[in-house]
Amino acid sequence: MTSTTMSILWSNAVYNLIPKREKTGRQKPLLKALLDLNARQWAEFWIGSQRILLFVFLFSDSPCYTRWLAWTCDSIDFYSVSLSVTNLSAQFGRDTTDITRAITLTLLLRSVGAILFGIISDRFGRKYPLAFNLLLVSCLELGAGFVQTYSQFLALRSLFGIAMGGIWGLAASTSLENLPVETRGLASGVLQEGYAAGCLIAAIINLCLVPEQPHSWRALFWCAAGISAFAAFIRLCLPESKVFLKARANAKIREELLGLETSSWGRTKIFLRETRKMLKRHWILCIYAVVFMSGFNFLSHGSQDLFPTYIQISKGFSAHDATLMTIIGLCGAIVGGAFAGSISQYIGRRLSLILFVLLGALFIPLWILPTSFAGLTAGAFCVQFGLQGSWGAMAIHLAEMSPPAFRATFPGVVYQVGNMVSSASAQIEATGGNDLKTTISVPVNSANPTGQKIVPNYGKVQGILIGCVAAFTIIVTIVGPENHGYEFEKHRAAFEEGGADDNAMMSEEMPDDVEVQKADTNNVSQEKATEEMVENVC
Repeated sequence: MTSTTMSILWSNAVYNLIPKREKTGRQKPLLKALLDLNARQWAEFWIGSQRILLFVFLFSDSPCYTRWLAWTCDSIDFYSVSLSVTNLSAQFGRDTTDITRAITLTLLLRSVGAILFGIISDRFGRKYPLAFNLLLVSCLELGAGFVQTYSQFLALRSLFGIAMGGIWGLAASTSLENLPVETRGLASGVLQEGYAAGCLIAAIINLCLVPEQPHSWRALFWCAAGISAFAAFIRLCLPESKVFLKARANAKIREELLGLETSSWGRTKIFLRETRKMLKRHWILCIYAVVFMSGFNFLSHGSQDLFPTYIQISKGFSAHDATLMTIIGLCGAIVGGAFAGSISQYIGRRLSLILFVLLGALFIPLWILPTSFAGLTAGAFCVQFGLQGSWGAMAIHLAEMSPPAFRATFPGVVYQVGNMVSSASAQIEATGGNDLKTTISVPVNSANPTGQKIVPNYGKVQGILIGCVAAFTIIVTIVGPENHGYEFEKHRAAFEEGGADDNAMMSEEMPDDVEVQKADTNNVSQEKATEEMVENVC
C-alpha cells in the first residue's frame, strides 16, 4: 500500500500537474459558454430570476449573487472582530491576545456547523438549510453587538462559529453544480472572493460609520446582522437547486422502475449508510484534504486577521489608515481571485494555486519592510493578490476533488476542519509579537520623551509564518489529486442506494423530472408576483 501511495503522489507531482489536452480541448471558449447559459442557469448563480434581480437592484445599491452574497455576509460577520480588536480591547480591558481568542473559538467550532448543515443539505436540499443558516448567523451577530462582558462576547462568538461553519459548503455546492464545466473556474473565483468582498464591506462600514456614531464597534456588528438577514430573505425567495431536484426525482424514478418504495426515513438511513461507505473508501482523501485546507487557511488568516492591528501597533498608523490599507489589500484579493479562477480552467487548478501562492510569498518583504503608507499599501495589495487570489481556484478544485454525492458536506467539513487547525494563527502572531519587539518613531510626549517606542513586531512574525506555510502548502498541492473538469452534477444523490459509488451516474435516458417542472411552475408564479411588485414601485 505504501509503494502504491508513493507512486500516486509521484504521478500527481510529475505527470498530472497540467490537465490532459483532451480534457481542455473539448471545452467551449469561456465567452461562448457564458453566452450559452440559459435563464435558469443565470438564475441559479445570480439572484434567482431576472425579476428578482430587478427587485434587488431597485432596493439595494447593486445586484449580487445569492450564494456569493451568503459567503460575503459570512465574511462581514467574521471580519468584524479583526477590525475591532483595538476597540474591543478598550471595551473589555483585555490585551490583543485575549481578544484574538474570540477569533480562535470561532474557527474551532466552524467544523461543527459544516457537519450539521452539510449533512442536512446533501440529504434534504440546498434552499432552506442555507436560509436558516443565514438567519442564525444574523441573530448571533446581532446579539454580539449587545454584550457587556468579555465572557458574554466569547460565548456569542463561539456559537457564531457553529452557525458560520455551514455557509461555505452550502453556497459553493449550490452555485457550482448548476453551471457548465467551462464557466466554473471563473465562477469559483467570483464566489470565493465573496469573502474578500465581505471583508471590504466590513472595512468600509468600519471606516465610514463606526467613527460617526456613539455606539463604536457595536454598529459594525449590527450592520453585519442586518445584511445577513437580508441575504436569508433573498434565499427564501429563490427556488431549490435544479440539480438537486433532478437528482431527487431520478431517485424516485429508479425506485419505481425497481419496484421499491422508500419513505423519507428510509432515505435518511440509506444516506447514513452511504456516508459510512464513502468514509471507508475515501479516508485517505479526507486526511489529505484536511492537511491541504489547513495550509491554505493558515495563509488566509495569517495574512488577514491581525493585519489592521499590525499596521496600527507595529507601524504606528491610525485606525483610519489601517482600514484604508485593508481595503486596498482586499481589492487585490478580489482581482487575484477572479484571475486565478479563470486561468485554472486552462492550466489546471493545482498549477494555478501553486503559482499564486508563490507570487504572494515573493512579496512578503514588501509586506514587512516599508514604513510609508504607499509602501505598506503596495505590499498589502501584492500579497493579497497572490495569497487570497489563490483561493479563486480553491472552491472548484475542492468541489471536483470531493466524492460527488457529498459535495456540500465534504468540501464544507474539510474546509472548516482546516480552519480549526489554523484557528490559533492570530494568537500565534499576537504571542510571537509580544516576544519579538521592534522600535518605532512616535511624537515626543510625556509618555515617550525620546520619541521612540518599543512595540510588538507583528509584521516579522507574520512574514515568518506566511513564508513557512506557503512552502508547506506548495508541496502539499503538488502531490495532491486533481479532477479537472469533472462533471459532478451528473452523479446520483447520496440518499439513493449506491450513491456513494464513484461511478453512480444518473441515467441519461431518464425523462425530465416532474418535480423540477412543478418547481419551475411555482417559480413562474413567484416571478409574476415580484414583477407586479416592481411595477407598483415604478
